[in-house]
Amino acid sequence: MKIRSKFLLLLLFISHGFSGFSMAAQQKATIILHDELVPVAPKEFYIANVTDERSDRSAVAWLVSPAKTANQPEKYAVDLQGGCLVAIKGFIGHNLQRNNELRPITIGLKKFMVTEIALANGLVEGHAIAVMEFSLQHDDDEMLHLVDYNDNITYTRSPGPPQDIEPTLRHMLENGLVYLNIWMNRQAGTNILLAKFLKITFTDYMEKPEGDSIYYSAKRLLTWDDFKSKIPNSRYDAEVFPSIGYDERTDVTNGVINVGLAIKVSLPKSAAWVRNGSMNDYTLNHEQRHFDIAKIAAEHFEQKLKVENLTTTNFEGIINVDYLYAYREMDALQKQYDDETRHGADQAEQERWNKKIDNELSLVISH
Repeated sequence: MKIRSKFLLLLLFISHGFSGFSMAAQQKATIILHDELVPVAPKEFYIANVTDERSDRSAVAWLVSPAKTANQPEKYAVDLQGGCLVAIKGFIGHNLQRNNELRPITIGLKKFMVTEIALANGLVEGHAIAVMEFSLQHDDDEMLHLVDYNDNITYTRSPGPPQDIEPTLRHMLENGLVYLNIWMNRQAGTNILLAKFLKITFTDYMEKPEGDSIYYSAKRLLTWDDFKSKIPNSRYDAEVFPSIGYDERTDVTNGVINVGLAIKVSLPKSAAWVRNGSMNDYTLNHEQRHFDIAKIAAEHFEQKLKVENLTTTNFEGIINVDYLYAYREMDALQKQYDDETRHGADQAEQERWNKKIDNELSLVISH
């Protein structure tokens, strides 16, 4: 009896010992991503960084324990060896070609996980999901979001070691990189976010046939027929209201952003007026000079843009700022012109401004 009692105690000890080892093994288990070359050779990008943006970073997998697959099975957490971020960075570094002369892409991991449930037949069903955000990194460290990738895989397996699900995780990662490669190849030539260079061209905006607006031309001087407005309650003999603006057209061809600016120097006939008895060459010249001053300001706008450091990610704002500066310059010059000539009443000052404007026009237009 004593011998049998000792034998039973020994069996119980061995049983508890194996049970404790099994649970400990599950708790320490990790998944090792195997090296496998990604089946693409990127020509438009390289992976510069991977960031972990998952809401739950505890583990990539919650698996059904092989020891229990009943209605309420035990689950245990398993992570990639070294941690999710380290493992994925290592896999990409080992298995995807990298050319630092290409566009640097950052992968933001939004989701990368597997969850399992026990089935009535003793098998387990797994649901794997990957959500990746691809962004372009610029020299100033600005991140431009490009595209997202979502992948879902469902599998059925017998309860077993966590390494069994490694191919599922690896294939989701590979699929995301293949998707990015295809997207980049299709978008590289025409997507403004991927453009490498910028080219800006200028033209003078013209409108044919001519409507209410007169667009500036050295061959198209003002005539008294252009003064269409009713005479307001004013102490002046005549008045015009020239303005400047631009139309912008942008397209991307072969990775180059082509920005075309059609510069508008306009004067509405419906706002121009002249008193009866004041229709003489001297007064008409004074009003023409207002139009010339607007042209000078528009040319300054163009010249300033030509020397700006316009980049593919920073050109719209600079164009707008330079335009507002030119508009303010035009307003200031118009006021100075009228103040110093006393709205044309001081003939000596008018002559001085005539020469000043002619000289400035010859300089800006020749350039």
